[in-house]
Amino acid sequence: MMLSNGMYGEIPYVRKAVSRIIFGTAVPPLLSGQDSDELLDSVLASGINTLDMAQNYQKAERTVGKWLKKRGCRDRLVLISKCGHPLPDGTKRICETEIRKDFAESSQALGTDYIDIYLLHRDDPSVAAGTIVEIMNSLHSEGKIGAFGGSNWSHQRIEEANEYAYCHGLIPFSVSSPNFGLAEQVTDLWGGGCISLSGPQNQSARDWYRMRKMPVIAYSSLGRGLFSGRVKGNAPEKASMVMDDFAMKGYACPQNFERLRRCEKLAAVKKVTVAQIAMRWIFEQNLDVFAVVGTTSAKRLMENLDALKIGMTPSEAEYLNLERDEI
Repeated sequence: MMLSNGMYGEIPYVRKAVSRIIFGTAVPPLLSGQDSDELLDSVLASGINTLDMAQNYQKAERTVGKWLKKRGCRDRLVLISKCGHPLPDGTKRICETEIRKDFAESSQALGTDYIDIYLLHRDDPSVAAGTIVEIMNSLHSEGKIGAFGGSNWSHQRIEEANEYAYCHGLIPFSVSSPNFGLAEQVTDLWGGGCISLSGPQNQSARDWYRMRKMPVIAYSSLGRGLFSGRVKGNAPEKASMVMDDFAMKGYACPQNFERLRRCEKLAAVKKVTVAQIAMRWIFEQNLDVFAVVGTTSAKRLMENLDALKIGMTPSEAEYLNLERDEI
């Protein structure tokens, strides 16, 4: 579990320590294939050693691959990628052929034959969990991947997969990547079974992760721009000027704007940013969390890291999450 100011954590079957703040590559310059060397240099120089990618993140993996080749820094990094995302028409792709196809494409784009953390981008409940465990174990035994797990998998399905692994002497899912953050995800942003740990309705899921001590790679950890500082709690009607349609669909609700107002209040008291308060909250939840944050600003990158140093009391954390009226 995370120490109060710990910048790195451990994930089973990953050879290197993993930075608690993970750089998300689903940002415009990387997605479009623009030269992002300066930004990626800043990421590495900051101490962040982990990059979150996916086979379907447009040109992001190729952009990272070009940078890795120029800098020769592959061995210093923990690379996360994802496979098996459904087709636009909803066709499921959780099968060995498609998983291996995605790995081959990601491997070629990145210029590496090994991916440290490999995640199934969605689940397909019609496929037996044991079948999926067998496929991922094959990739691991071939030296292609280290840790593996699910992105947007329910904890019940992960439990099912791991029971099979334990019964058959296989490596289990050792990491999971759901949505998690102070903002409650009130609607499935993209469809296809987005899974969140946030909000009171997901208390049992959080309890499961705490009990299993399973690492959580939290995506949209700052509410997809809600806590960027550009959205104002007293002007929710203007949020759409900053947040995209997906963010508005998933996070624009009265309770989240109240969380934002409380972040603004506490940020003013502590003389830090709203984003830093929301980020620090994540690491006060007694979960083994690694937070994915995408940014194109080196300054914001450092602010995210500085959030690890901010003090926050249990009562402040409860206040932010609407669990008490006053600090």
